[in-house]
Amino acid sequence: MLVTNLSDSDRTWVRERTELLFGGDLVVSRDVVHMPAELPGFICVEGSERVGLATFMIEGDSCELVTLDALCQWCGVGSALLDAVEKAAAAAGCSRVWMITTNDNIDALRFFQRRDFRISVVRPNGMEAIRKLKPGVPSNGHYGIPIRDEIELEKSLAGVGEGWRVV
Repeated sequence: MLVTNLSDSDRTWVRERTELLFGGDLVVSRDVVHMPAELPGFICVEGSERVGLATFMIEGDSCELVTLDALCQWCGVGSALLDAVEKAAAAAGCSRVWMITTNDNIDALRFFQRRDFRISVVRPNGMEAIRKLKPGVPSNGHYGIPIRDEIELEKSLAGVGEGWRVV
């Protein structure tokens, strides 16, 4: 597995993955519209196949992880991509990484909490505002759970990025 910087030649694939996973080419968090295909990020490749993607946005001393997509679970792809984002954020002077998921995304909540992310904000019924910006968001999500709330998780970057290199 190799993690590399997202290149211009990857942008069409990023757009396709975003449309597949999020029902369009945009992602909304905290009422902010993101176009993942235009953001910085990382691709994880195994041989000649793309097996994962992460996009992020740095603003001030914070880094928002906008998307994280591992095409195979339990293979270390998500962890490798998250590690690359954390190190890039630390190198850019960020003190924290944060991300948003929804109340139905139990697998994401498990994944991030196991990697030292903490729930920092819960926006009950936050998806109502999101649906105004992106009406195609379904009512029900993973495991048939109604999608209602935004859950924000964050991680301090103290000590991250020492002795690393992304190719």
